[in-house]
Amino acid sequence: MLKAGDALPKFESVNQDGETINSEKFKGQKLVIFFYPQANTPTCTVEACNLSDNYSELEKAGFQLLGISGDSVKKQKNFHSKFAFPYDLIADESRGIIEKFGVWQEKKTFGKTYMGIVRTTFIFDENGICTRVIEKVTSKTAAQQILEEN
Repeated sequence: MLKAGDALPKFESVNQDGETINSEKFKGQKLVIFFYPQANTPTCTVEACNLSDNYSELEKAGFQLLGISGDSVKKQKNFHSKFAFPYDLIADESRGIIEKFGVWQEKKTFGKTYMGIVRTTFIFDENGICTRVIEKVTSKTAAQQILEEN
């Protein structure tokens, strides 16, 4: 998994509107990238809505936000439209970005073991260096977790 001190991996994918998003676009800006397992599921919705509800505070702190999951553009569009998120959601169906960040891992739920996205938030400074990794994301307070050490 990517760790503090690592550089922002170069990536390119499409957002909920099918527009190409390139990691180079964020140079010179503080960036928060949050990975979530699946659009429109209860815990992911709580996390994404918490970030949306606190978006102005995150913006005041200088952050750009980007959500990434392995969902299709159509699913991301539906999720984005349903809750009117003020930030882009990236569709990473090939898992190229997900794997670059190291969040595709073995998970266990109800005794079942499977591979999936581990809910993780990465914070990058203006130079594209990771300053913090939040591995124990609390969906209800995701924005506060980002802001607490800012």
